[in-house]
Amino acid sequence: MTDRAVRNLEHLKASASTARVLNLLRVWEENGDSSADGAVRNPDWAARPIFRTPALNRSLIIKHRLRRNETDLFTGRRQVATKVVIPIDDEDLKTGGRYVFVNQIGFERMMMEAFGVAATHPDIETLRLIDKLPSLDPFLLREQLRRGGLDPAPCYFSISDSDLQRMLAFVRSEIEPLVTLSLGDTIAVGSDSAGRMAAKILSNTPGDQLEALRLTLRLAPEQYQEGVFCWKGFLYYKWTLAALLGEVAAVAEAVRTIKPVGKTDRAAKEYLARSRDVLRGRIIKTCDEVSRTLRIYDDAYAKLTQEGRPTAFRDFLLDAPSMFAKLGDQLGAVQHIVSYWRFRFGPGAAPVNVEELMDIFMDFETGLLGRGEVPDDIGMMAA
Repeated sequence: MTDRAVRNLEHLKASASTARVLNLLRVWEENGDSSADGAVRNPDWAARPIFRTPALNRSLIIKHRLRRNETDLFTGRRQVATKVVIPIDDEDLKTGGRYVFVNQIGFERMMMEAFGVAATHPDIETLRLIDKLPSLDPFLLREQLRRGGLDPAPCYFSISDSDLQRMLAFVRSEIEPLVTLSLGDTIAVGSDSAGRMAAKILSNTPGDQLEALRLTLRLAPEQYQEGVFCWKGFLYYKWTLAALLGEVAAVAEAVRTIKPVGKTDRAAKEYLARSRDVLRGRIIKTCDEVSRTLRIYDDAYAKLTQEGRPTAFRDFLLDAPSMFAKLGDQLGAVQHIVSYWRFRFGPGAAPVNVEELMDIFMDFETGLLGRGEVPDDIGMMAA
């Protein structure tokens, strides 16, 4: 790995899990057999792992924005790939790590040669399930793995019980109009049907298929399953965006005012000045686009619950998978910016120098790019 890649690996290790990173190394350190006596801190970690291969279960899984020289590693066109990094030394990340992109050309051969994982191993399918997600939001990751028949221990997901309860309360308030439409005000309030329906929507257990709603919407079982998964995702993203907006505004302002330490040459000054304006604009634009996409859901849901037009919500559920990936990419980029800024510039953090600030700005700008867009300065500044 290059020096820049090593620095990034160390920074990734400092974050347990974000929309961009699933840090299984830190999960292992906090729950696994990393102590001197080899004892497992959390037996559930060992009993219900994400990966059966020990090295993979201590890896860093990253949603990586492909650089120009990496796009030809894939047969199809894509901008974001799932990168699996296995550190050479768990205790010294400066030694670097081995990595592979999921589903790159020769993926199965590389997994066998580098990590001893055969093409028929269940971990290969788990990696492909993760690759299908637009981001590594813990709620969406947990749901995707459960859809694939996997139920890893809660310690593998950073979403806390309190967050799950807050989301349950949010979903309950969101679907209350639907329950009221179905049962009437008095019955819905008296029986807490909204609470039970919210729990069903967020669950992934057999039998919780909300069959009456599927029949009302006239969807085939497979269409309904995929649509409800995306519905959960939209609800999660709506809840997440509401929680992020305050921090996003603060980060956008901090981008405008932060000053690096040390000497800054003319080229760096010009790049940072341009990036401050571009980044702030892209952050605001991305949040606006996310809000507009979420309004498509709001409008379709209102037509179902307020106008009694189930076909509008049916059409939304059929179209939801195509919108889901872009929405996840966008909100994942914003989440990454907020969480990384909180980590790197929190109380007591060391001052940032010019080179690192340029790296951070380039990373943020690349993550916020729309599909097919290329920043003018990234190639020049990285050279």
